[in-house]
Amino acid sequence: MIRVLIADDEALMRTGIRLILENDEEIRVVAEAPDAHEAVEACRAHAVDVALLDIRMPGDGITAVTEIARHSSHTRAVMLTAFGEEPSVTRALRAGAHGYLLKDTGPRDLIDAVRRAAAGDPVLAPQVTRQLVDFRTRSGQGSDAAARRIADLTPAERDVLRLLGTGLSNAEIAARLHLSAGTVKAHISSILTRTDCTNRVQAAVLAQEAGLLA
Repeated sequence: MIRVLIADDEALMRTGIRLILENDEEIRVVAEAPDAHEAVEACRAHAVDVALLDIRMPGDGITAVTEIARHSSHTRAVMLTAFGEEPSVTRALRAGAHGYLLKDTGPRDLIDAVRRAAAGDPVLAPQVTRQLVDFRTRSGQGSDAAARRIADLTPAERDVLRLLGTGLSNAEIAARLHLSAGTVKAHISSILTRTDCTNRVQAAVLAQEAGLLA
């Protein structure tokens, strides 16, 4: 059972998200919160697996991400918001968010994203990823810096990072590269350390910025 928290200051939005998620028999919404403080407390009290957080709720959703990462390391924090501009996305990922989704995400895609986040896989709305890459390309903050960060990766690690950037799970990467799941996991751990990424989402964005998906 995947235990989920929904944190949004709009009660109607929380209700709608709950109704979508509860169509999946393996997902259980164990708590709701109208602000960042209650969201952090709920994660601690209910052993939440995935926290869906609005970025502009009272108390600030990104503050909630930081506190959840500090006090509830088991919880995967995923932003679910109407605001997809680059500064908000960057702040959330740097704070430790494991995903960034927009509120126009379809019901089946939202359920799939919760499942993937619970499994530790990155979940980024496609338009968010494109926006990040486009911004860094235009501003000159992307390809050169990203290329330097992946320069010391082995060929095998580059292959894993490339597939991670497309959103594949460990099992899918293992199948594509004919590796064991344990080997893929070890490669990802090494990639995070070598590239100074704090989680898989940041690594996926790095793969995009470095042009590995071109």
